[in-house]
Amino acid sequence: MDLEAFYLPLGDNRFSPTRATESPWETSAQHGGPPSALLAHLATAAAGEHLRAARVSVDFFGAIPRRELTVEVSPVRPGRRIDLTEAAMTVEGRTVAVARVWSIATGPTPPVVTELTPPPAVPEVSSHFLPHLPDWGFGQALDWRYTAGSPDEAGPADVWTRVLVPLIAGQQLTGLDRMLVAADAANGISAELPISSWLSIPPGMTTHLTREPDGEWVHLSARSSIAADGIGLCLGTLSDAAGEIGQVAQPLLVRER
Repeated sequence: MDLEAFYLPLGDNRFSPTRATESPWETSAQHGGPPSALLAHLATAAAGEHLRAARVSVDFFGAIPRRELTVEVSPVRPGRRIDLTEAAMTVEGRTVAVARVWSIATGPTPPVVTELTPPPAVPEVSSHFLPHLPDWGFGQALDWRYTAGSPDEAGPADVWTRVLVPLIAGQQLTGLDRMLVAADAANGISAELPISSWLSIPPGMTTHLTREPDGEWVHLSARSSIAADGIGLCLGTLSDAAGEIGQVAQPLLVRER
């Protein structure tokens, strides 16, 4: 499948989502990763070059249609050292997702810096993410290489991801783009139940970041837990080749299809 980008820019803050955004849950909807990355990309661009995203919180107001969308960016708490910016996505006048990004100014190196532990090396062999759905758009827009667990088995899993197409056509991917496109896949990677018969849907995602990834690859180590009343929680550690770069958390609606 030839995928140009996740989004085609139409001008005036309007974008057309391509098949690369296609969700495994519903072909007419978008996977949560690309919208999260697009909202954060536009919010951080408005915050200023000397600031770096430290927390990205995204709320999904239901399935996000794979149709033309508009993004409106608004300052919430502007600042030179700490800034909060909001980006809202609408489709045909209806709000479908909102992201809030806390950005923090970078500065001189402190006297104590946390020592990093590298994840396992990138395997040579690629895998299919959700192999029973080999032709879905988002699954093909990334290169998936497992270092623990398996795409064929339920439960915790660790996987290297590499985004294969630009977030916005004509623009270079940023480290934040790569990280957030992958982060929302945590619940699918670590699903405890087969998604062919069970839903595991996150109504939102919160990602805390210490730095952006260095290089093309982002490692995601994901674990999901499910309570007796059908509410779940997915937690994931994001890393690059040097070590940890952040954490992602997703509340989950767990229901039989």
